[in-house]
Amino acid sequence: MAGDGNSGNSGNGVGEKKLPRHIAVIMDGSGRWAQRSGLPRLEGHRRGLEAARMLVENCLREGVAHLTLFAFSRENWQRPEEEVAGLMRLFAEMEKWQPTLREAGVRLLFIGERERFSPALRALMSSMEKATAGGGKITVLVAAGYGGQWDIVRAARRLCESGEEFSEENLAARLATGGLPPPDLLIRSGGEKRISNFMLWQLSYAELHFTDVLWPDFGEDDLRRAIADYGSRERRYGRTATDGSAGGTVGGTVAEGDGSAEVSATDGGGR
Repeated sequence: MAGDGNSGNSGNGVGEKKLPRHIAVIMDGSGRWAQRSGLPRLEGHRRGLEAARMLVENCLREGVAHLTLFAFSRENWQRPEEEVAGLMRLFAEMEKWQPTLREAGVRLLFIGERERFSPALRALMSSMEKATAGGGKITVLVAAGYGGQWDIVRAARRLCESGEEFSEENLAARLATGGLPPPDLLIRSGGEKRISNFMLWQLSYAELHFTDVLWPDFGEDDLRRAIADYGSRERRYGRTATDGSAGGTVGGTVAEGDGSAEVSATDGGGR
């Protein structure tokens, strides 16, 4: 079911299309969704968690091989204590997903600075990683306590400590996503048009798709629209159109517990 490359085709009901092998998502707009709905912000985040679960299912159906979700940034620790505490409770609720994820063939990984999370949440992350380690249909990375600058600095420090040659390949291998292909497509919901310190190295050649849809409302049609937008792009990686294009993976492995563009106009939907 998993896609095998950024130029692969999939005939799964939406017509032949170019399929991104790795999609990264900035899930933005849950708080604003709650405000517009007259609900507490935490309820917006709860609905956003459900939208994330549905996105995993939809990516499985589409044949996407890798999905990275920006769930909680290092900067998010600066939010009001009550909101942060509520988000931590939502993280804990992910435990109930574990049997379903395992049965569906999902491999779950957490990337980011785990030290600031409670011992219970760190244990839950490790437990879910171990329980889903055999998943072979899609790899889902949850970026929690993550920042792109932190990722690069940590990778550079680890490379220096290794004594190996300081090269792009060796640095990429020590990023939190080492061993996985970089994202082909970045989706950001909520109407903002910025990367917000997310996967700064890995997104170097990603296609960027921004939508006005607030995250809790992001559904299957929105995913298909983003994939269709991606399929309309010509990816040249600095070459001319006649030279062809080349994909690539970043080296290394994702260690358990390790913590380890062209811009689309908004589609105007979902507000």
